[in-house]
Amino acid sequence: MFTVTLLAAPARADLSDRLIQDLHQAWQGGHVITLAPGIAAEFPVEAEPADFWQVWQDLQVQGIDLVIQPTAGRRKAILLADMDSTMIQQECIDELADMAGVGERVAAITAQAMNGELNFHEALIARVGLLAGLSESVVDQVLDSRITLTPGGRTLIATMKAQGAYTALVSGGFTVFTGPVSTALGFDEHRANTLLADQGVLTGHVALPVLGREAKVDALNDIAAAKGLTPADVLAVGDGANDLGMLQLAGTGVALHAKPVVAQQVNVRINHGDLTALLYLQGYAAEEFIQ
Repeated sequence: MFTVTLLAAPARADLSDRLIQDLHQAWQGGHVITLAPGIAAEFPVEAEPADFWQVWQDLQVQGIDLVIQPTAGRRKAILLADMDSTMIQQECIDELADMAGVGERVAAITAQAMNGELNFHEALIARVGLLAGLSESVVDQVLDSRITLTPGGRTLIATMKAQGAYTALVSGGFTVFTGPVSTALGFDEHRANTLLADQGVLTGHVALPVLGREAKVDALNDIAAAKGLTPADVLAVGDGANDLGMLQLAGTGVALHAKPVVAQQVNVRINHGDLTALLYLQGYAAEEFIQ
């Protein structure tokens, strides 16, 4: 048995009953459950429809996300999340670089790395090198004035934790950012790279080994094993090429507003909704959310 979920951006709430019923009828679905009026609905089907991806494409044009997944085991016990452009709306290293006057150079490298065009390790080393000489105090300035949380993040974490889930922020970024972001959102733990500094000034180096794609996979396996669970019990979310390993290993891997090269390799894609979409995908109704 599979569950079909339709999702609209909460700000628009334009998921119509007519669209739900038309698709339900075309795919001969079971009972329709409205998870949030105008935002999310689901219904079961016996098998994945042959025209699923064509319908998915048609709905993307309308600003509607469409997901199909096995019904059994949808509600996960672990959340593993990327930070930059996932739990927050920026790339922290790009913001630091902008403050250092090398924003365009670093942003270009970041874009290539997230699109899988550059080796993540080498790209990180190159970008951090351009930050040499920047005062550590700039980190606090960036956090205070430039970093914004992605809508729905606190609700996602609070709701899953209320049901006993364990949550981890695993980033290819830096602990100086994951620490405050993790605390603000309520994560149980965070893992990231360490920027090296000397007498309050960034040296242009990062502590080794670099936490990248493989380290995220290792984190998924380590956390699942520590909890007596398996990768099938994990919901992972990310947007960049260095997230692909964990997204493909997790029981449910979600490409959230992801780079095209990432979305093409992940079956669960959220391009219009916010982070509460990850709750609807697990079958949570809006009235179950912990705000």
